[in-house]
This record gives sequence, structure tokens and C-alpha cells, in this order.
Amino acid sequence: MKNFLAIGTADMLPLRMALQRQPQLWDQHRYRTEFNGTPFRGMSDILLRYSRPERWEGTKDSEALVDDLDLVMYPAWEKLPECREIIFNLMRRFQGIALGRVIIARLPPGGVILPHADNYGAYATQDGLRLHICVQGLPGCQFHCGGETIQMQTDSVWWFNHKAEHSAENNSADERIHLLLDIRTG
Repeated sequence: MKNFLAIGTADMLPLRMALQRQPQLWDQHRYRTEFNGTPFRGMSDILLRYSRPERWEGTKDSEALVDDLDLVMYPAWEKLPECREIIFNLMRRFQGIALGRVIIARLPPGGVILPHADNYGAYATQDGLRLHICVQGLPGCQFHCGGETIQMQTDSVWWFNHKAEHSAENNSADERIHLLLDIRTG
């Protein structure tokens, strides 16, 4: 495969439990799922590290998202310490020099992420990795990228080519939940 690489596994049970106990963390910041032309409509997010809120609050313009190297921690970072060991272990493993965006994204059964490529903004010009850690994924959750399709299962960790066109669909009976992690490596 050219666009996906299985990296290993991580125990997602503590994070799943934390998410179950704190449902109020979902959708506190809806920019990613509501801007004009978003491929993520119908999803729910928890932003842990993302663009400064003042860059995009009150706008429906995707250009506000482009400054993806001026990132800040969001309150959910403190409320979900279960993510930190996973994140920092992956940064060490891949010799990350900076932590990029960190998002937990939830796609409901029957939901789709429309085709798009993440080839905009400063991050696209930097050396870096986009990792997906599957917090919850059942058979029927399909992830498409560059003409390839995989099914990420719970606890699996994947690199994928975010600069190629990609999309997803959840044809399972439960939510697909991913921890998305950007790591700058150079």
C-alpha cells in the first residue's frame, strides 16, 4: 500500500472510558464540522490542540483554518490525560520535533466524510506525519485514500497520506472514533 501504513497498536480502553464519562466534551468547538464546504459535516469533534479559537470563531470561511502552525491547547487537553501517553510515545517513536493538531473525531453509523485532501496551510509544506489512532472502529468503517481502502480496527495505529484525496464511511452499527495526530518531524 502506498497511502497507508499500519504502525502498531495502542490500548484505547482508558480513553474510551474517559469519553464515555465526559460526553459534554463533544462539539464544544464546531468550526471544523460547520464551515462552508466542510467535508466533515455530520461529525462530532473534540479539539485538544488546534488553531487559536480567535482565528475562526464567528467565521464560516475555511481560510481561517490555514494557520495550522500557530496552535494552542484546548481545555479538553486537561480533561483527557489518557491521550498524553499515546501522543508522546508516538512523538518519541518518530522523533517528532513539534506537536501539531490533535483532534478526536466521531463519525456516526451511516456517516460519511466527503472526499478531500489536506494539502493546504503551513502544515502541508512542513515535514510531518498524520497519524490516526482508532479509538473505536468496527468492521464496515472504511477509509479510502488514493485509490486504496482499509478498515481501521479498534486500538490500531496508522499513518496515512493526508495530502492525497481521502474519504471515509461508517457502515457499522456503532460510532467510528479516531484520535488524529499531526507530528512535525523536520
